[in-house]
Amino acid sequence: MKDLEQMPLYNKALEIQKLVNSIIEITKASELKLKNEIEKAMLDEALDYLMGNSLLIPAKIAEAYADSMPYDIKMENAVLIRKAARELLTDARSVETFGFKDVDYMDVLRTEIDGFRLLFIAWVKTFDPWDYILDDWGLFNPPGIEGDANDGPTLGEDHDYFDDDDDDF
Repeated sequence: MKDLEQMPLYNKALEIQKLVNSIIEITKASELKLKNEIEKAMLDEALDYLMGNSLLIPAKIAEAYADSMPYDIKMENAVLIRKAARELLTDARSVETFGFKDVDYMDVLRTEIDGFRLLFIAWVKTFDPWDYILDDWGLFNPPGIEGDANDGPTLGEDHDYFDDDDDDF
């Protein structure tokens, strides 16, 4: 297994994180004409969401990276990654509505997220759906696998999917 730092998806996530950090710094240093304290609080919240989502993406990639992670755990992380990446675009639009003038940065962010999306699609295709733990919520079971809460052990019960000897996680 190659190192996480060699993974193109992970590296793209780190690039996006750096770009988001720059956008946040530039926004905070700019002279936005905010009407009142409520608008300032709303902008601060949008910047906080930008930061949080940019931090979540590489963390969840790292979490799902280990070969020992079953399909359902990888898919759960993939859903969170997708959600965070899409929210970065929404968060960026929020910042723009407050008069952020350096829109070129936002265009770069959109382009980077689109490149990330393509890498993400290829990555998810590498997940083995037959390496799974029955998901009693029914969300991440492979096609044709039916189960319910009464069908034996489920995620969190008697499973050793976190290998204590795995130094990659």
